[in-house]
Amino acid sequence: MMTMELENVRTQKTAAYLAAVFTLCFVSSALGGSVSTLMSVYLPAVVKDLQGDVAPGQLNTISGFINAMFIFGWAIGGFSWGMVSDKIGRKKALVYSIACYGTFTILTGLMPQWEGLVACRFFSGFGVGGEMVIAMTYISEIWSKKSKPVYIGILSIAFPIGIFAAGAIIRIAPEWRQGFFIGAVPLAMGIIALFVMKESEQWLSHKQKPADSSNALFSPANRKEVIVGSLLFGTMLIGLWAIFSWLPTWIQSLIATDAPKERGMSMMFLGMGGLTGGFFSGWLVKLLGLRKSMLLCFTVCTVLSFVLFKTNSTISGAVYIEIAVMALFFGASQGVLSAYIPQLFHTGIRATATGFCFNVGRLFTATAVLFIGVLVSALGGYGNAIFDFSLVFVLGLIVTLFVVKDKKESPAVSEVSVLVDNN
Repeated sequence: MMTMELENVRTQKTAAYLAAVFTLCFVSSALGGSVSTLMSVYLPAVVKDLQGDVAPGQLNTISGFINAMFIFGWAIGGFSWGMVSDKIGRKKALVYSIACYGTFTILTGLMPQWEGLVACRFFSGFGVGGEMVIAMTYISEIWSKKSKPVYIGILSIAFPIGIFAAGAIIRIAPEWRQGFFIGAVPLAMGIIALFVMKESEQWLSHKQKPADSSNALFSPANRKEVIVGSLLFGTMLIGLWAIFSWLPTWIQSLIATDAPKERGMSMMFLGMGGLTGGFFSGWLVKLLGLRKSMLLCFTVCTVLSFVLFKTNSTISGAVYIEIAVMALFFGASQGVLSAYIPQLFHTGIRATATGFCFNVGRLFTATAVLFIGVLVSALGGYGNAIFDFSLVFVLGLIVTLFVVKDKKESPAVSEVSVLVDNN
């Protein structure tokens, strides 16, 4: 039965099929980005509706708590759905995770009380975290080796595109409860995926083999790769979170008066630089290879975090150029690491291990979100806080320099690549 299903999958690897599957993964990831941002966009209206007028300080506390719950859900979901995917298959797990975040996004808009709303945001994050891991794992398994880095790089920018799209959603649906009905779209995407997608050929092949001890996450065969992957993705994630969260306030601290234009410009350069870097990350990998690409990203981010936050005391054109260049390599790193980490592991543990590596650092950032005010005060202001958090880039650079080797894909991956190319 499994052999017949495997043969059926092999006949589906046409260009049209791959384009359809990539579109499904890209759009579902972009919708995950929109869902992650909606609460921040609607928060003042949500608070007023559920709790009445509150002081600005209390609003910040509420915002931090809700956002932290979403990130905790995202991190736990990324790891949990990875395990589910390794057990039941990429297709089913992807469909279920999309349905999860779509359903709880709709329910968020229906909640009459805070407790229910916070729970819905947790489970929305739980689904989004799973979708991000499984979509990346699935594409890494079905795509040809030659063009895989390019398409994974493009897929890596889907989430930030969704963040930008959240601004359009509030214009279309200014009432917050209506806005959360955007969850109906990923539900529809999940139904489409159920009928369009075929199971990963590589996963089906692996399931025909007897289970062995190497399927344990921290088994001797996987332990080193799990630690390395977690350090690489986690250090870049922590540094990116700190800069993305605190950059506008740091810009404001350099100007005596209110500076909405300057804050907006900084985020525009940060966002556009990140999108551009992610889009071209695949070509960077094809030019330099994975290890050299990672070295370049960590080096540039390390140097520019010092230059930006330690040498600038006023706003100038140089500040925006430095932000744009650093963001360019932020974005590139996401594509490069997304291509590198899944190939560290064999099929039976790939989604579980990738989910762990992608999300263990997110647990740290979720905890930090709860204590933003305390952290900034203890570290001596936003500029020092951002720079101190950016020092994690040095750790990522050291790991890449002394531990990471240029790793060729496993024979199983190469076989799938050949089959895809031949079809």
